[in-house]
Amino acid sequence: MESAGEKIKVWFRFVPREGWLPQDTEGLWATTLGDDLAVVENAAFLQDGVAEGDVVRYRTGSDGLHWAVGRVSSSGNCTIRVVPIPSGPLGRDPLAVHQRLAVFGLGGEIFSEEFPLIAFTVPAGADFAGIKALLAQGQDEGWWHYEVGCGTDEWWSA
Repeated sequence: MESAGEKIKVWFRFVPREGWLPQDTEGLWATTLGDDLAVVENAAFLQDGVAEGDVVRYRTGSDGLHWAVGRVSSSGNCTIRVVPIPSGPLGRDPLAVHQRLAVFGLGGEIFSEEFPLIAFTVPAGADFAGIKALLAQGQDEGWWHYEVGCGTDEWWSA
């Protein structure tokens, strides 16, 4: 049994997508709130429907791993994932992607040097319309591909 405030890794199971990374689990850092609730502390590279700051319920398996069983509440944050197009003007440079999105104050994590996928947390209250416009522009101009891993009603309506 975890005490409130403890850092743990909460694991998510999902069906791998065809043509995408072969993983079927992803572990996200979280801070416990009590016996079976935790706040997600980083952006998901693979798991859809959860964002940094969301509260999730988990169960601890016999193996000692903490497995997510559902999202309890949304933080209002969103998760976007961006991968630069190697033949595009940014090349494979994740820092160039960061620089383009820095105007919105977004921080992100890089999956790996070999696969420069960046997972960004878009805070609730950010300029969703501006971020969406830049993402679309970058995709149209061959800078990157992007997807929304977790969007709120505010995100979709911006």
